Amino acid sequence: MDLLGSILNSMDKPPTVSDKQKALMKKQKEEYQKQQRAEAERLKVFREKVETKVNTFLQDDSTKEYKFHPMDQIHRSIIHDVAEVANVWAYSFGEEGIDRHIMIFKREHTPSEDQLNALRRGEEWNEEIARRVAEEKERRAKEEVETAKAKKRKDNFVPNSYYKDKYQHLIGKEAALEAAKKTEANSNYGFVPSENKKDQRSIEQTLADIRAKRRKLEENGNAVASNLESRDKTVK
Repeated sequence: MDLLGSILNSMDKPPTVSDKQKALMKKQKEEYQKQQRAEAERLKVFREKVETKVNTFLQDDSTKEYKFHPMDQIHRSIIHDVAEVANVWAYSFGEEGIDRHIMIFKREHTPSEDQLNALRRGEEWNEEIARRVAEEKERRAKEEVETAKAKKRKDNFVPNSYYKDKYQHLIGKEAALEAAKKTEANSNYGFVPSENKKDQRSIEQTLADIRAKRRKLEENGNAVASNLESRDKTVK
């Protein structure tokens, strides 16, 4: 204990605060509190001004939006809070520290995405620009509808006549059916030589062959009729 006591006694005592220093510290604290109260009062006055401006804006039927001048984040936060209470839209635009500002819009005049995007890019937006954007959207919508209709017509296309009846009015039904068989798909398609997969004849050749076959049938029919007639005469 004697050793510990001697060590403590040998250590330097903490410096004492003089009355002058105490008075200085007290004055600094009071000055800081005074600045805080002054800042709170300034923000309170600013909020009251914003509330008055927003109320005036809402009562003016000729205005759809209002733009505040650029300001710091604390003041912008007050505007956002007042706008929320007043039930109006509030959006921030511009670059922080340079021209960051707030625009408010009435609920019945909610800005479109096109307008917001233009304002975010720092571009001007007015009724003429809005009209051109709306016309362009309408034109694109019409083009999409026409394209969809054209595709639907193509998918639902129905030929005016059955392909087997194509030549019926020219060469008769039986011959037309025979000709149509030439165009029917081979059930073994893919298992025959490529030169046999389709009729190699031209339309002119096909029609000529059909006419020749028809004449042959007519000649055979005439021959049979002649033989029957001769036989009947002989019997008589």
